[in-house]
Amino acid sequence: MQVYEHNDPDSLRPRTHPWTDGESNPAHKYYDFRLRPELIRSSIEDLQEWSAYPATETFYRLLEWLNGPESTLESNDCAFSGATAYTTTEFSKRLQCSGRLMILYRDLPLNTSPEQMRWLTNTTAHAVRGIDPAFEWGAIGATITSVRYTTLPGPPEQQRGQQLMLSFWAWGENAPEVMANLDRTFHNLTAALRQVSDEIRRSSSGTAPDN
Repeated sequence: MQVYEHNDPDSLRPRTHPWTDGESNPAHKYYDFRLRPELIRSSIEDLQEWSAYPATETFYRLLEWLNGPESTLESNDCAFSGATAYTTTEFSKRLQCSGRLMILYRDLPLNTSPEQMRWLTNTTAHAVRGIDPAFEWGAIGATITSVRYTTLPGPPEQQRGQQLMLSFWAWGENAPEVMANLDRTFHNLTAALRQVSDEIRRSSSGTAPDN
């Protein structure tokens, strides 16, 4: 599947983990899905109007696994915009949907190491690229963003770290086709992240391998 380094202006905005209220919309709040997995299916407002499509269930299952006991990663934030008109000439499809998923190492100190974050980014991109290579109507973009991990001990400069923003897109001629391609994209992303998580766990030192 297509994957590339994504330059997102939003990545320059400083973030915290855990965060509280969303800057753009105070109604958006941080939920710890590791502690409250039952909130995954009720608290993500962006997906609720698209709940009739299998892609929504696939995304919920991705979040449940990502924040569950089998994963060495966790999520921090996600967003989704539904199918809208796609006006560029890059693709022949009329509609596009897009969104993002923020992920990080569950072992929080690893997120303060630039080397470990580069490994996470490169390994995730490699895994995505190797899955479903013929699929052209979905894509993933990888962006490293700056984060302050406020629950880590020490002064603020020792809490500075990063997380990986995975942007996603899908295209289609109509809403059902867009959402079917999004479902395929989410299945591929789930498989890739499972590979990454397993590789972290296999590391003899308990940390991600060096670059």
